[in-house]
Amino acid sequence: MTDLPNDLLSDTEIDLNAVQAGISRASDALLRQQREDGHWVFELEADATIPAEYILLRQHLAEPDDLELERRIGNYLRRIQGDHGGWPLFHGGAFDISASVKAYFALKMIGDSPDAPHMARARTTILAHGGAGRANVFTRILLAMYGELSWRRVPTIPVEMILLPRWFPVHIGRMSYWARTVLVPLLVLQAMRVRARNPRGVRIQELFASRRLSWKRARSHKHPGWALFFNGLDGGLKVAEPFWPRTLRRQAIDRCVAFVTERLNGEDGLGAIYPAMANAVMMYDALGYPEDHPDRAIARQSVEKLLVIREDEAYCQPCVSPVWDTALTAHAMLEVGGEAAEAAAARGLEWLKPLQELEVKGDWAEVRPHVRPGGWAFQYRNAHYPDLDDTAVVVMAMDRARGQMSLDSRYDEAIARGTEWTVGLQSGDGGWGAFDADNTHFYLNNIPFADHGALLDPPTADVSARCVSMLAQLGETRENPRMRAALDYLEREQEPDGSWFGRWGVNYIYGTWSALCALNAAGLDGTAPSVRRAADWLIGIQNPDGGWGEDCQSYKLDYRGYEPAPSTASQTAWALLGLMAAGEVDHPAVARGIEYLRRSQGEDGLWAQDHYTGGGFPRVFYLRYHGYPKFFPLWAMARFRNLKQGNAARPLHGM
Repeated sequence: MTDLPNDLLSDTEIDLNAVQAGISRASDALLRQQREDGHWVFELEADATIPAEYILLRQHLAEPDDLELERRIGNYLRRIQGDHGGWPLFHGGAFDISASVKAYFALKMIGDSPDAPHMARARTTILAHGGAGRANVFTRILLAMYGELSWRRVPTIPVEMILLPRWFPVHIGRMSYWARTVLVPLLVLQAMRVRARNPRGVRIQELFASRRLSWKRARSHKHPGWALFFNGLDGGLKVAEPFWPRTLRRQAIDRCVAFVTERLNGEDGLGAIYPAMANAVMMYDALGYPEDHPDRAIARQSVEKLLVIREDEAYCQPCVSPVWDTALTAHAMLEVGGEAAEAAAARGLEWLKPLQELEVKGDWAEVRPHVRPGGWAFQYRNAHYPDLDDTAVVVMAMDRARGQMSLDSRYDEAIARGTEWTVGLQSGDGGWGAFDADNTHFYLNNIPFADHGALLDPPTADVSARCVSMLAQLGETRENPRMRAALDYLEREQEPDGSWFGRWGVNYIYGTWSALCALNAAGLDGTAPSVRRAADWLIGIQNPDGGWGEDCQSYKLDYRGYEPAPSTASQTAWALLGLMAAGEVDHPAVARGIEYLRRSQGEDGLWAQDHYTGGGFPRVFYLRYHGYPKFFPLWAMARFRNLKQGNAARPLHGM
């Protein structure tokens, strides 16, 4: 336990009237942010990479200048430059060479002088880290398209791989959904050795080191044997590629185009994620599609819908999160209770209901062809790629609403289909991945293209916990074999210190909250060793100010245990919800956490948070969910009030 004076740990001074006042202010603020059609959507911010890529995409296509938009994006990029001279992957993070190269390139493209102080500092830092040649694969591909380095510096993945049978060890279908949608149009760009138009003729050769610098090799996710094999294979492919039959190459390109076109997803875009959308636009352009061709035009429009434009700044989001935001806010509102909050939750659920995918058998069906569709996506629409996390959260909200608000059978069919789809995608080890079942071909993370180490979508503790929570809330017991398998999976995934890894949220606090909710819903209380160890871990890492925090650096490969980090509103809320799920509502640590949230609540009723607490790809890509510090603290405060007023030890719901 945190070593603090007893008077600071006491919960006797918690004023439930003051807590209720904070709940009212926060819920009123969220009610004002609900859209007219009933949904909530908040900004989703990544790092400098995507705004920079957006500028470079426009120059790749030689689109008409939008100098005002460039000015605003430039302001954004300059503001988030780190004190180290480069650009980090998250607020306050360390220098990242790939983000820095792209940000520098974009700023130079819009007219920033290389001699300007911020550019000189960036260039010095980039060169000190080995230069642009040290950037990751995706950055080197962009640089190759701009003619800044040779295509031979890029791993070779022949476009013909799209023609390989499903059983082949290196196959598109064995990769994650995000890898598929990004890679398929990229195969065409690589096969054609596409060159950016770059009408301004901007170059960044000054970012390449004039001589090879000695550099400490970072610890890698790759297995030395597999990496050696695939690197050798890459060398062979580079020799053989010029001799591929032209008819086979044409057939492969046509197959890629068909893959992309089938999944264009309207104005929500290929895979509903920026890198796939941008690659699709460049692919159509490279193949000679005119700007007004319906496929190219709608692909291009999907990118524009990701822009966030403010008075003096602008940036491009990696994707949007309306289903996730709406479902989680609905949970918070149901926890708040009362006529206005419940009515808002009901409106949100009514908006969500028709977004359930009941017709399209997406890529997930390659592994589970006999499962009926029934999931929800993360974005407005993404029919080929619903996900288990969103589906479980939506189903739990609908189930809670039908009981709490006496909605009879309004959501019965949606809940049944969502549950059927979720159960159908349980993996063989008992857990769930985010988008696919049994996406566990780990050797693929050793191919040179996968230097980010996130080519796959294996089961994870946080998503699996959400699915367990859903099934338990719907009445499934531990005696059911699939539930037993899922709980066994969670037991195996618990870390020695009692925490769980959080794949999609930062990090062990997120994973531990998720798992504790699942174990509580399944009927395990604080006497269960796994629950007790997890609760003790959360109590032990509480900050002196009463909050909880964890840095994105906790994803590092040489992680040795929790390292203190500043408190954040969202991580404090997760810790509190986890402890309350473990039956610790009366523990002094919970009282102190509630007081932290109450003290840090802003005048607008919500909470400020610059830190990134969302996960994209560990060690590579992080997310700042602008909604997290809005609805999670409200949820935690409302749950605390409800348990205290109801004299209950543990919550009754899956989340």
